[in-house]
Amino acid sequence: MVYRLLMLSDENDFFKREIQIDSEATFLELNDFILDSLGYAHDELTTFHLCDEDWQKEQEVTMMDMGMSSDEDSYLMSETALEDLLDQKGQHLFFVFDMLSERGFFIELAELIPGKSLDKPVVTHAEGKAPKQLASIEEAAARSATPTGTDAWDEDVFDEDSIDEGDIDLEGFDIADAESLY
Repeated sequence: MVYRLLMLSDENDFFKREIQIDSEATFLELNDFILDSLGYAHDELTTFHLCDEDWQKEQEVTMMDMGMSSDEDSYLMSETALEDLLDQKGQHLFFVFDMLSERGFFIELAELIPGKSLDKPVVTHAEGKAPKQLASIEEAAARSATPTGTDAWDEDVFDEDSIDEGDIDLEGFDIADAESLY
């Protein structure tokens, strides 16, 4: 069986790739094909996450054994065929290609084509330019910032001038109890 995968990026609305790959191919073959087809280096750690319909990460398929506890299923890219985990149209994957910044591609199993096979994966449709493989340190910091655009540990978040003492309710507050905490 052949899978038709649709791959999108949240960094470039014009980026789109459709890939056809044999269902018996491994996740490592898909990983290597994606990296090669986009001109990305193979020296960065990558991972796949199976996701629910809301793109919430669930099961992970890793490049190497990450030492997960034995009560959790662990899947290695080199040992896991796509058909082992993907079997329904509409299933979602998130492919992380930049671990530091948690950047990746959203992949959907768009079609299952029975009765066909492929020796190697192919890109059947390509639009737009892929994002750079690695974000700069500044870009990585910006992606990890809080939604307001300030770092969660920014010293100005608790600026003394922004506190209105009239908003503090001291009723029932015993200073002796507070001092015993220290």
